[in-house]
This record gives sequence, C-alpha cells and structure tokens, in this order.
Amino acid sequence: MFCYYCEMTTEDLEPAISLKLYVVLSRASNAMQQCAAAHIGGAGLIPTDFAILECLLHKGNLPICAIGSKVLLANASMTAAIDRLERRRLVQRVNCEFDRRTKLISLTDNGRELITSIFEDHARALSEAASGLSASEKLLLIALLKKLGLKAAAIASEDPYLGHSGMKA
Repeated sequence: MFCYYCEMTTEDLEPAISLKLYVVLSRASNAMQQCAAAHIGGAGLIPTDFAILECLLHKGNLPICAIGSKVLLANASMTAAIDRLERRRLVQRVNCEFDRRTKLISLTDNGRELITSIFEDHARALSEAASGLSASEKLLLIALLKKLGLKAAAIASEDPYLGHSGMKA
C-alpha cells in the first residue's frame, strides 16, 4: 500500500506505526487502570488484592498457582498477597479434598461480602470508561488485542534477550 501524503509504502512506515500502536495501547491501558483503581481503592484494596478476590468470586476455590496465572502474578508475589488478604480475614487456606499436598484459597464470608459489594460498581466504572466504543468495536478490539498479545508472547518466549516471563496473552 502507498501513502500519497508522504510518498512512502506501508512497509516503510511499519516501525513508526508499531511504535505509535505501543504508545496508544499503553495510554489506553493506563487510563482504564486509573478508572478501575479509583473504585478499588475506595474499598481499601490494591488492584492485586481486588484481582485475587474477583478471581475467587467467579472461579471458586483455587490453588495459589492457579490464581497467580489468572491474575498474572509470580508465585512469591502471590504468597505475599494471600498472606495480606488472610490477615484481613478476606481469604483462608483450606485443604483440598482430592490432594492432601494442595492448599486451596477460599473466600471467607467477609471476603465474599466485600468483593460482591464492590464488583458491580467496578464493572459499571469500566463499562463507562469503555463507553467510547460500541459493543461490536469492543469485540473487534478484544480479538485484535488477543491476536497481538499471542504473537508478542510467542516472540518474547523465543528471544534469548527477552527471556520467558511465563505470562499468557
């Protein structure tokens, strides 16, 4: 494809387009995170703790490693977060009935009450933040971002300089 304004091909413009995509994507992500953090912080939670509670609310009891992969946290960070939530009596460690070696993380009644009370407002805030797009545009964006994330993750896992983070797109 040829750009009549700058007399360059799309291939010539590709690096600049990719850099612009990165900047725009980062700014949009930061803006959405700020909208989310405002509601989460009002409940006395940090985003990590909210993500864990929300995961348990929707997925049920899970081992720490399963929660970590869903909320994109490393094991050491997960342990600290679970300890923090346990001290606040929002979660508890329970034995797994199928595997005695495994401890599951479970919401306490207090934890369930807290996350249930703030989740609806959180969802509403994110919906408002994304209201600049139609439903079909949101679905298209989700598909495109998933495609972008999968390709970037594959490249990152193959590049010895980038290493492998273990994160999934």
